[in-house]
Amino acid sequence: MPKERALIAIRLAGLSQGIHEFDFTCDAVDFNDSAVKEAGFSDGISVRAVVDKNDEQIAVSLETTAKAGLSCDLCLAPVPLELKGTYRTYYIYEQVQGQGEDDEEYRLIDRNTVSIDLTEDVRETLLLSVPMKVTCTDNPGCQVYRQERPEDADSAPEGSWQESLEKLKNKYR
Repeated sequence: MPKERALIAIRLAGLSQGIHEFDFTCDAVDFNDSAVKEAGFSDGISVRAVVDKNDEQIAVSLETTAKAGLSCDLCLAPVPLELKGTYRTYYIYEQVQGQGEDDEEYRLIDRNTVSIDLTEDVRETLLLSVPMKVTCTDNPGCQVYRQERPEDADSAPEGSWQESLEKLKNKYR
């Protein structure tokens, strides 16, 4: 059964030693993955890959940039964000002593490998760039982050525990 064509791949055949930069653009729908769609990615995705090739290994550094349409965790208002993610992995030709076989940063490849498929690494980098908590501090409709009214400013904390509580409250605004 023929393997599906890679969405993002680096061709190693004929690639000289040294540092090489590659730029890719694709759409979120190209991944055919519901997790990417559910994470809020719907537009174009930019990928910059820096490949450092030498005799022993190939180091690949990925930088992703994409816009995501998320919603505030507190008031559910739409929050458009530009998310950036980075990932680095090493492709080695031989198993080096001290590197675990299950280490995800090191991947064993054959010296005759024609290309490296980075599609799954890019997908994971995108998903890991989504923040765990999304809040809209600039939205006046969000009830939690409204500016204090003048009558609220007059009521000063009375005890030390109330001052500490007020500091915590202001810290998360």
